[in-house]
Amino acid sequence: MTYLSELLSQVAGSLLRNKLRSFLTMAGIAWGLASMVIVVAMGDSFKEGQRNSTKELGKNIVILFGGRTEMQAGGQRAGRRIRLNYADVGHLRREAFLVRTVALELESELKATSAYNSGTFDVSGVEAHYPDLRTLPIGEGRFFTADEQTGGTRVCVIGLDVKKQLFGTRPGTVGSEIRLNGVPYRVAGVLAHKEQNSDYSGLDEKKVFLPYESMARDMPPSERYLPGDLSEILYQPRDGVDSLEAEKQVRKILARAHDYNPLDENAMNMWDTVENQKQIDGIFDSMSVFLGFIAMVTLSLGGIGVMNIMLVTVSERTREIGLRKALGATRGRILADFLVEGIVLAFISGFVGWSIAFGLSAALSLVDLPKETFPGLPVSMNTTALAFATLTVIAVASALLPAWRASALTPVEALRYER
Repeated sequence: MTYLSELLSQVAGSLLRNKLRSFLTMAGIAWGLASMVIVVAMGDSFKEGQRNSTKELGKNIVILFGGRTEMQAGGQRAGRRIRLNYADVGHLRREAFLVRTVALELESELKATSAYNSGTFDVSGVEAHYPDLRTLPIGEGRFFTADEQTGGTRVCVIGLDVKKQLFGTRPGTVGSEIRLNGVPYRVAGVLAHKEQNSDYSGLDEKKVFLPYESMARDMPPSERYLPGDLSEILYQPRDGVDSLEAEKQVRKILARAHDYNPLDENAMNMWDTVENQKQIDGIFDSMSVFLGFIAMVTLSLGGIGVMNIMLVTVSERTREIGLRKALGATRGRILADFLVEGIVLAFISGFVGWSIAFGLSAALSLVDLPKETFPGLPVSMNTTALAFATLTVIAVASALLPAWRASALTPVEALRYER
């Protein structure tokens, strides 16, 4: 405790003797560390926002769309259109062992009418387990069951905007009847509100979801539709499986089913949200590294300031060093004292900078920010550890030369020193 008090007294003395230089140095270190923490936190925030945005679409899903071939295969010409169909779902469920869940989707645009109003909306025919892949929170009622789906029951789940259009603010939407292209359907559930800025066929709040069998029977898409045709197929790789490996397996299965070259990527278009997230994370990580390097340069300049202050301190305390050595202080003790003094000076400044960054983070947490784009500035333990580890290296490097110079002084030379 006595040593710590003495050390802090020496640091305070160094700061008072070099007021302006000390202030600039401490400000440089504080700003450099605050910048580093804020930059890394911003990168983490944008990545988290992008993950939240992707989760609003679905967790770790891949969406398949039909395309056109660019390679000749099996005697078939290039430029042939590939349409997804119900049989493809069966092939994937039987053969794609790297895939956990497969779901189909049939889309169209229909006129919906209630007892109060009408409108035209996007309609999707899906299976009962479709919400296992897509994020479809239910606000009222429920999603339709597997028995209702396979039995072709005329039930539906509507988005919140559809409810507002057809029913306004009236209660009792669940259980009400609406007509889709004149066919009566009972509302089983209403989706809850969600922030969605990522989609592949329209926002869910503006959609009506039906059992696939019901839609295929009552109101299939009219444009070039053949029985069994699908608009999209969604799948989710198994946990721990590389999504690219699962993609290769899926492409091979579908290429064999449709007789095209599995290397022809344009024959089957894919939106892999897993790989897309990795690419976005890589972009933000690169930005964080670049901006963090700039902040590190600022921190290093502050470290040079610490070294200058300590060199001046060694010069001013030369006679003191000589007296301590004459009284028995070892070279290692002198080296340690000045090294610790420089590190403490840097860490005091660094703590001020971290406090600024943490204060900004706490202030932003009180603001209602869009969580799907920028949820705030999360100052994590990893970010704090990285910043102070960098500061430690810079502080040791900055204080080492002055400490070494102080320890190298001989008692005779130090006591004869005149300022």
